[in-house]
Amino acid sequence: MVTEIEMGHLRRCVELAAEALAAGDEPFGSVLATADGTAVAEDRNRIADGDRTRHPEFALARWAAEHLTEEQRAGATVYTSGEHCVMCAAAHAWVGLGRIVYVSSTSQLVSWLDEMGVPPAPVRPLPIREVAPAVTVVGPIPELVEDVHRLHQRLHGA
Repeated sequence: MVTEIEMGHLRRCVELAAEALAAGDEPFGSVLATADGTAVAEDRNRIADGDRTRHPEFALARWAAEHLTEEQRAGATVYTSGEHCVMCAAAHAWVGLGRIVYVSSTSQLVSWLDEMGVPPAPVRPLPIREVAPAVTVVGPIPELVEDVHRLHQRLHGA
């Protein structure tokens, strides 16, 4: 269950994912909010330049490590259009961020990509809980899943 404020952050994640797609990147977007729900940072996927590590969730983990105290990080929430990949889940856990709330799950994405004939990624697609078991995770968010699905369909011409 997510609040209306959280739904606003999740809608912004979908907007950021659409911005990423329009810029030639894969459609992923994320928002970092403090314990009181205030959005303090956001980013979108930026891998088109060839650096496949430029995921928004990874960028927000780095931003949090530089700008928030340990206590603030523990109380923060990362909202994101898609469940963190293994790299991003690890970064999230290593910097001590709190909750993750995602729109679409890794299993949904893998299913969509398989249906569109997209080859598998070079890294095993694991759920966050298998990488960072202590992190509280909420998702998928059914009200927005189809919006994210459509963005991936556009990316792959389906």
